[in-house]
Amino acid sequence: MEETISLKELLATLKKRLVMIILITMTAGLVSGVISYFFLTPIYQASTQILVNQAKSEQSIYSPSEVQTNLQLINTYNVIIKSPAILDKVIVQLGLDMTAGQLNEKITVGSEKDSQVVNISVQDPDANMAANIANKTAEVFQTEIVKIMSVDNVSILAKATVAENQSPIKPQPVMNVAIAIVVGLMAAVGLAFLLEYFDNTIKNEQDIEKILELPILGVIAQIDDQKMEELKKRKAAATRTAGRGETYGV
Repeated sequence: MEETISLKELLATLKKRLVMIILITMTAGLVSGVISYFFLTPIYQASTQILVNQAKSEQSIYSPSEVQTNLQLINTYNVIIKSPAILDKVIVQLGLDMTAGQLNEKITVGSEKDSQVVNISVQDPDANMAANIANKTAEVFQTEIVKIMSVDNVSILAKATVAENQSPIKPQPVMNVAIAIVVGLMAAVGLAFLLEYFDNTIKNEQDIEKILELPILGVIAQIDDQKMEELKKRKAAATRTAGRGETYGV
């Protein structure tokens, strides 16, 4: 029985604050949409791939040990790609107005496990600039790694390109609005229960019974204004009828 009453109270609280919950939820979604569409700068991404593999002649025999060596070098290459030794040259060749540290924040380097392919991804507000940086970074690395480590086992597998009407990877307005609606709904429901918790006014006989811990013996029914007016009219009509009856009797 207590669970049923508790559930009814929860539903009653939500129903009571329903307008507030809807307003907060809609406001959160609207604010998120406005910020996502009009205030956040779109960011585009371009990626290029390089292959870590020693060039072989037709007579060369496939060697698993060389493949394993290349895989072990990939972690080192990932660090070198984002080092000032590479990025400073990329900045100079592209004429970028930024430091190596700022360019480093735009670049992400990674590879799949046991894969000799390294992905170089660049994010920038300009899609063409993102592709240019990715391609130039790969080219500079391919050239400089020969001098840095005295190895020539890097080749460019795929260059970064810009698709027609390319969409930015962020922000994602629809996703942001959906998240804002969910968060707004949770916040609104929490606020509704919080307001109800701090509301210590007595509203009905159940509240009195809970506070005083005494049984309710009786309840005086409330009569609204409309019913009161109807009772007054009936009483007045009855009075007039009684008055006329007394007159006739005389």
